[in-house]
Amino acid sequence: MAQTLPSFAFDASRTTPPGLTSDWTRAPNFATTTTLPRMAPELALQVYHGRSVIQSRELAAYSAISVIHAELPETDQQGEFEVERHFSAPRTLEFTPVHYRGDGFVKANVITRLLQSEVDHVQKDDGELTAISNKNYKFSYKGTAKVHDRLVHVFHLKPRVKRPGLFKGRIFIDAYSGSLVRAEGQVVKSPSFFVKKLEFAQDYTDVGNFTFPEHMHSEAKARVIGRTIVDISHRDYQPVAMAQAAEPGHASPSSASPNE
Repeated sequence: MAQTLPSFAFDASRTTPPGLTSDWTRAPNFATTTTLPRMAPELALQVYHGRSVIQSRELAAYSAISVIHAELPETDQQGEFEVERHFSAPRTLEFTPVHYRGDGFVKANVITRLLQSEVDHVQKDDGELTAISNKNYKFSYKGTAKVHDRLVHVFHLKPRVKRPGLFKGRIFIDAYSGSLVRAEGQVVKSPSFFVKKLEFAQDYTDVGNFTFPEHMHSEAKARVIGRTIVDISHRDYQPVAMAQAAEPGHASPSSASPNE
């Protein structure tokens, strides 16, 4: 089953996002201990878009550890695969196997296909077509909430068109930093003939000025193997900014040996 989970690309089509001044490219380091003022919902959304544009432009590479756990409740099969992931901008994503335990069927027909679909997405898809942007979505404000002890602004998203990679649901944006904390919903168009329905919830974490997925829980209904539950956790992010990559003698995470 080729199960393409949502990939939230960044909209780099804007030079200066609405509501931000011309010096918006000098992004503050939201990882510092400085107390930031609480933003109004509209400003938080604008800052999120601005951070997204910066990340798409400034992230040269990153490495991380991913653990994918998949189970098929109807056949009582499951498996867990730990891999090293290495990304290099703009379109290179590679996985290095670390350890697998579980049923071979789950590895071959769920997890491996899931990883391959992610590689295909990075290599082939147009990020502007799946970005969480005004071009692709209608936003409606739903109030504030707490997620992992963070005050967030909640927005409901409705896609303007039915397209693979878009979803109907909600995003949760940090009210102080404008960073994406969570996205959840249902994919509006199945990425595969074999997938009839796909629901997900994905949490994010800030690493310096960059935001990365931390955990995703998804449930899909497939035509052949039935219900599929997937949990993906990421840790040990090592991002490299474009400025760092340009330094003489610098080696990106994607070029490092997995045994180092």
